[in-house]
Amino acid sequence: MYAHEKENPAGGENSFSSLVEVLRYRAATQPHDTAYTFLLNGEEEAGSLTFAELDTKARTLAVRLLADVAPGDRALLLYPSSLDYIVGFFGCLYAGIIPVPNYPPKRNKADRRLQSIAADADPALLLCNGDTLGDVEARVADTPALSRMRWIATDQLAGADPSVWREPDVDADSLAFLQYTSGSTSSPKGVMVSHGNLLQVLAECDVSWRFARGSRMVSWLPIFHDLGLIYGILQPAYSGIPSYFMAPVAFLQQPVRWLKAISTYQASHTAAPNFAYDLCVERISQEQRGGLDLSHLVVSMNAAEPVRAQTMRRFAEAFAPAGFRTTAFCPAFGMAESTLKATATGHNEESVLAEVYALDLGQHRAVTPGNDERSSDAKVDSRKTLTLVSSGHAVGKTRVVTVDPETRQQCPENCVGEIWISGPIVAQGYWNRPEQTAETFGGRLVGSNEGPFLRTGDLGFIRDGECYVTGRRKDVIIIRGINHYPQDIELTVQQSHPALRPDCGAAFAIDVGDEERLVVVQEVRRTFLKDVDPAEIFAAARRAILDVHELQVHAIALLRTASMLKTSSGKVQRQACKAHYLENRFPIVATWNVAGEETAGRLAALPTGQTVHSVQRWMMKWVARRSGLDLHGIRLGESFDAFGMDSLAAVEFAHDLGAWLGTEIEETIVWNYPTIEALSLFVVNQIRGISSESTGRNDRPLDELSEVELVGLLYEEIERIHSDG
Repeated sequence: MYAHEKENPAGGENSFSSLVEVLRYRAATQPHDTAYTFLLNGEEEAGSLTFAELDTKARTLAVRLLADVAPGDRALLLYPSSLDYIVGFFGCLYAGIIPVPNYPPKRNKADRRLQSIAADADPALLLCNGDTLGDVEARVADTPALSRMRWIATDQLAGADPSVWREPDVDADSLAFLQYTSGSTSSPKGVMVSHGNLLQVLAECDVSWRFARGSRMVSWLPIFHDLGLIYGILQPAYSGIPSYFMAPVAFLQQPVRWLKAISTYQASHTAAPNFAYDLCVERISQEQRGGLDLSHLVVSMNAAEPVRAQTMRRFAEAFAPAGFRTTAFCPAFGMAESTLKATATGHNEESVLAEVYALDLGQHRAVTPGNDERSSDAKVDSRKTLTLVSSGHAVGKTRVVTVDPETRQQCPENCVGEIWISGPIVAQGYWNRPEQTAETFGGRLVGSNEGPFLRTGDLGFIRDGECYVTGRRKDVIIIRGINHYPQDIELTVQQSHPALRPDCGAAFAIDVGDEERLVVVQEVRRTFLKDVDPAEIFAAARRAILDVHELQVHAIALLRTASMLKTSSGKVQRQACKAHYLENRFPIVATWNVAGEETAGRLAALPTGQTVHSVQRWMMKWVARRSGLDLHGIRLGESFDAFGMDSLAAVEFAHDLGAWLGTEIEETIVWNYPTIEALSLFVVNQIRGISSESTGRNDRPLDELSEVELVGLLYEEIERIHSDG
């Protein structure tokens, strides 16, 4: 029996038919239990809601919304991470209104994604809080679709009587919300997620990950996307457990905040993309690790981007003294079109690894050393292997198969094909896109005509019921008739030299004459930027690619830190990277090509005399290099975010500035002094010992910055490093 089939207080069986029934059930049976607690900057409790309080607020908001619109209308949600967002989401469900989650608008920059979503979903309402409303107003000129809807700051609404609320006419087949994909290769598409889709995937998560009384969730994931919303927010309500959540910026600035929250609240469940585990190993000191207790953690999902065996090993070794157990790692695979997940490694299961030959994988076969069918091949022992991490297995009514995408015939075990999914977790299709819905959601097997299946576009193979994801079909590189998976080449490059940043590279093919040739673009770690030796890195990368993949690389470009293009799910936008490379739009540290030409693109060292003019000149050159703008287009009084400075770029800027000045610079300084003019004056005055008061500014601590200030800058980076629709 799934968790949504419970005994109600009257003693009968209660099978939920909507999320509204779920929350109503929790409010009736656990009224005083804490449902959600928001952690300001990941540390300070900034408010909480019990199940009964959330139910009351949702009913109140639903009554108010229905005074302006009708059930079935759409509402665009533009909240920062907050309790307001949760109330707004459930308030829409309680009104029968379809929420359309999105992150708050970017400041001083046109937001094409927001314009596309607003035009496609045609919402009647725009819901946000009072702090975000000003940013919405500033976006109307470049986002005209916003002007066609009614704007409501829900935290400023006049009260309504929740007792007059009536349960909406919704059931399992009713549309719950629209989850827009990242739009990495096309305009964002609205995935139609029903109440039944959500109930099924939440039930399967209950089976896989054993949520129970006493379980606790900690999450920093963006709650505007499927992993953060469904796993971090909706799953706790479904399972009747508390969720402690923080804004993504809190984790990105200090990764230890995530693990400290897990330790403080003795959390049992959490989740993050692969890069986050690497970031914890790199950015959390030994002293900080000593104060952590991760012994209560039983499920730490690793999903939303390729799962690396090396990452899991490094994290487990680094945090074993804090009580972390390897069985807590639960790799999973899914996408917005499958509501959340399709396969998962279950609670208390060891992650399953498979060692396969790299070249055979390129020929659609997963061949393991010692496999009898290859034992007669004398060259087998000399072939290079890759270690792949299983993304788990399907549970419940979900079926996962691999299919030859051309013939549409099911593949046997250990044969690489496109991953197809069927079952109640598969969403209803794309909003107002019947042709794309038919193509993506209407897959049928040749011969048996079984289906319909969701065609994921991901490649992989099945072995002993375990699903191994090997790459995206559209990104496969074909050179001399051999398929090569770009993420394997990227990993090889990143492991070839310590100066290269993990999970921040892209491999793709370009046309050179009549042939496809391999190009790699790869970020350099910030700590190596000043002393990088391009020739050494190029030689190491070329040797590694030739050794492992038997490929000759045509060109390599080393990039500034935080310049890789990624989707909102953290997956590399290889086609966008290819376009950037061909158009010379990347901030280049150095390049090499097969003709042996090597060019340096690093910033030259500047004079260290700390005058206002020299500091301003250094800042202008840094911004020009980072943004790709002409130096003469950098205005001293213009805001940094007008130059495309996102959150991580601001952190890199602070570190580079501190290194040049020979002093430590606070990572939040760009938000406190948002122009070159203001920041250069502050820096020079501080160096000269002049107080901040005399400059007319006070350096505010991070916890005094509004969420809107941070999220507006951050979310462009969240798109690049976090789950693909």
